[in-house]
Amino acid sequence: MTYDAAVSYLYSLQKHGIKLGLETMTALIARLGRPDTRYRILHIAGTNGKGSTAAMSAAMLQAAGHRVGLYTSPHLVEFSERIRVDGRMISEADIGRFAEVVQKAAEPDLSPTFFECTTAIALQYFAEAQVDVAVLEVGLGGRFDATNVVTPVACAVTTIALDHQEYLGTTLSSVAYEKAGIIKPLVPVVVGRMSDEARETIEQVAEERGAPLSRLGREFEVAGMPERFRFSGRTRRYDNLVCSLSGAHQVDNCACALSLIEAVGERGLDVGETAVREGLRTVQWPGRLEVVDRTPLVVLDGAHNPAAAAAVAEYMQAFRRVNPESRVILVLGMMRDKDHLGFAKSFRGLVDQVVLTQAGLSRSATVDELYGALHELWPSARAEAVLADALTLARRLARTQDLICVTGSLMLIGDVKALRHVGRISPLRG
Repeated sequence: MTYDAAVSYLYSLQKHGIKLGLETMTALIARLGRPDTRYRILHIAGTNGKGSTAAMSAAMLQAAGHRVGLYTSPHLVEFSERIRVDGRMISEADIGRFAEVVQKAAEPDLSPTFFECTTAIALQYFAEAQVDVAVLEVGLGGRFDATNVVTPVACAVTTIALDHQEYLGTTLSSVAYEKAGIIKPLVPVVVGRMSDEARETIEQVAEERGAPLSRLGREFEVAGMPERFRFSGRTRRYDNLVCSLSGAHQVDNCACALSLIEAVGERGLDVGETAVREGLRTVQWPGRLEVVDRTPLVVLDGAHNPAAAAAVAEYMQAFRRVNPESRVILVLGMMRDKDHLGFAKSFRGLVDQVVLTQAGLSRSATVDELYGALHELWPSARAEAVLADALTLARRLARTQDLICVTGSLMLIGDVKALRHVGRISPLRG
């Protein structure tokens, strides 16, 4: 199968939408010979922070000399971003080859979704690439996510907040229960910073399954900022750590990644202090407070729920403390099914100009829909439905010392990066 044919096939599977459940995925990987049993796995869930934690964990493992697979979603520009080995994206030729393998395995009676097929491709690719360990980011929830067919050596739930409520429930406890579904009997689980309600739900599931718990603020602690922080775990302590990712919230993600590394170190995946420091210092995770320009400062962040917006707002506050004469211009685009007002309230009093726009996706909120939800908060917000025009307007409004922050959706950030770097937008954004 050619790359173009593979892309067409995968895109056609989006007609199945989101189908939570493990029956199809279990049958599919069985037909593939259970590739996930040929390497060790770290499995990471969470409302926010799971991708950053996965990237950090993979970076530290790779720095220690292990051959590492990394599976994340969604991609920003190119489908191949989702599947990496030692930081290198899967090739177009391999996408075509493994898509054909998975398609044949599914025939004639299985109808996998886009994400199920993509997950199967990743698991099979990692097996053929002979990785020592694969780090898997959960797609949605946990209990019924396609990645949950694996048995990891350790897992993590980074944060719990309300998101995807139509699938995960309307309370923190219900969301936590779904994400705690990745916890396996006797497998260590790392728990990040979250409310008592969410943590207690996860603790109950872990106790029922005999899974050893490491909780941020209890079994492990962290303090500082990404530029310099310290970590104290059950068996390891590090001072003067540096993380390349921006934002105070990343320190908690670092702590979860470090606790995971501590757990797998006790199960034969050794990662020494030098590798820990090098991995965190060099880790890359695009689209999360990513600086893409300096004059003015332009930052891209894929935050799409109120909890993630709060982290972006904290970054803005830090910027304003250091640059009191500078202004903040917000470029905002969101999906139609998100909490627009709840998201925007985090930026109350922090932004000087607002430009509303939309991603090139059918489920994007239109600028009229966004303005209808936000006009009381920002009555003078400008609207540019075409993203390129919105970015041009933001630059025109900004002075060299100002901050332009583009946020509201990873899909929007992907479109910005496509405009900047490849001049086109990939249709595969599920």
